[in-house]
Amino acid sequence: MESVTDDIRQLVADMAETMYEAPGIGLAATQVNVHRRVVVIDVSEDQSALMALINPEILERSGEQVCEEGCLSVPGIYEKVARAERVRVRALNAKGEPFELDAEGLLAVCIQHEIDHLDGKVFVEYLSALKLSRIKGKLAKKARITA
Repeated sequence: MESVTDDIRQLVADMAETMYEAPGIGLAATQVNVHRRVVVIDVSEDQSALMALINPEILERSGEQVCEEGCLSVPGIYEKVARAERVRVRALNAKGEPFELDAEGLLAVCIQHEIDHLDGKVFVEYLSALKLSRIKGKLAKKARITA
């Protein structure tokens, strides 16, 4: 995606609405079945810091932190995942302007998590085979109960 069109800006607005209603702090376009490299994030307490990352790429990673993560794509599952403590990311904003951002803590985790979605990966893939097996069992049980 070379430029940000009105369609992309509308996608960002729609994704933000979906993320806030979920409620969540990040959403990748692939999670709403749109195959574009678009992410929305807002880690503020009051939903006042919406950020769009279009064509994001992580330039640098440093440090390590372990945080509990959850995901709208894997509802009800929360597990500890090791991620970089700090990242530098380059992207376009919703106006189509390029920017670079140095992020740490929760914002860094969220950026890595959402870019993983764009690359076809979900956070549970970082877990051990045993934990992954337990999660699959929980999800299968939940599917049987709701069927």
